Amino acid sequence: MAKAAKKAAPKKVNDAPKKAAAKTEANAPKKAAAKKGSDKPAGKQNAGLMKPLTVSPELAKIIGNEPMPRTQIIKKIWDYIKANNLQDQENKRMINGDEQLKVVFAGKDQISMFELAKVVNNHVK
Repeated sequence: MAKAAKKAAPKKVNDAPKKAAAKTEANAPKKAAAKKGSDKPAGKQNAGLMKPLTVSPELAKIIGNEPMPRTQIIKKIWDYIKANNLQDQENKRMINGDEQLKVVFAGKDQISMFELAKVVNNHVK
């Protein structure tokens, strides 16, 4: 019966969330200031990705013979894939090869889109 006779102590309102919010607001300008001092300018692109590359004769039949950056090479291959409806209908991650792409794909009938960069790497200098 002694347990029932005890009254529950009234709960005190906790001021901790207010203090925590004040602390994070005080620290926020310091973090933002640290981000402003980064080494790279905001608009500068990676020079290695923008370097024009020469494509192999097999790949040149698909995207053209002029030197272009790796990003443009991948974009033109995707344009060719979409124009000829070569993306697998059941599994969109797979690319079906036609006669020209099979030569680029090293004879494979189908590759995944994640393998595309590796395959292109074998056809550029």
